[in-house]
Amino acid sequence: MPIDFRQVTKTYDDGTAAVQKFSLHIPSHTATVLLGSSGCGKTTLLRMVNRMVDPTSGSVLIDDEDVARAAPVALRRRIGYVMQNAGLLPHRKVIDNIATVPRLNGVSRGAAKRRAYELMEIVGLDYTLALKYPGQLSGGQQQRVGVARALAADPNILLMDEPFGAVDPLVRIELQRELKRIQTELRKTIIFVTHDVDEALTLGDQIVVLKKGAEVAQVGTPQEIVENPADQFVAQFLGLDSQRRTLSARPRAGGGWFISDARGKPLGVVDQAPSDQAPIDRAPETD
Repeated sequence: MPIDFRQVTKTYDDGTAAVQKFSLHIPSHTATVLLGSSGCGKTTLLRMVNRMVDPTSGSVLIDDEDVARAAPVALRRRIGYVMQNAGLLPHRKVIDNIATVPRLNGVSRGAAKRRAYELMEIVGLDYTLALKYPGQLSGGQQQRVGVARALAADPNILLMDEPFGAVDPLVRIELQRELKRIQTELRKTIIFVTHDVDEALTLGDQIVVLKKGAEVAQVGTPQEIVENPADQFVAQFLGLDSQRRTLSARPRAGGGWFISDARGKPLGVVDQAPSDQAPIDRAPETD
């Protein structure tokens, strides 16, 4: 389902203007990354979609229907939501955490648990973890449970608020890869919030670089933003004005283009072919 923000503004009671006249179209079945520093309004925008935050003015539409007309609880049950610390119910086993939303939607206990086991396989969780409690899992495992729970009701939309920010770097990379794989299979409409540039380049079909007040600095594919930053702010935020982000692109086995920095650090894979102006290493990819 497509999502549209139309001139949305959010001003809190203390006068803080978190979002000012923000507009954006998010196509169906794509991953859009809201990229910006802490306090720029990206989480506020995310929460407008499921009415955890209502805009002061403007509107948010899902498939051309204003979410303001939807009952908040019913809306949230049909939209997946993953937060930074998983937000699991500590007193409920993994299998019951995943089955929570289907059960609330009236699905039988047996059907909800069968669905939960299917999702454990999809997100790469061993079945032996099903009867454990969240406190018995690693951080990465908890985040996988959080993703499975968000997918349990088979939502068209998945909201992800810095979901991998609290895990160590190696686990974070693994979770990013899993999300890319899941998205290839399930093709949800995803809004992903992060302040991590590498993560945005890895996961986004569309990246929205934000300034304070959710002012849009640039919207584009990872390739477009890397090759043609809109201004000095974007170039500095992405690190394109420093040696650490002298980027190159080269063909990738199986399709797409592999992006790396001057030191050879992998930054991600994009589907679009680079333009003629892109620095390209045409040597075959090696691991």
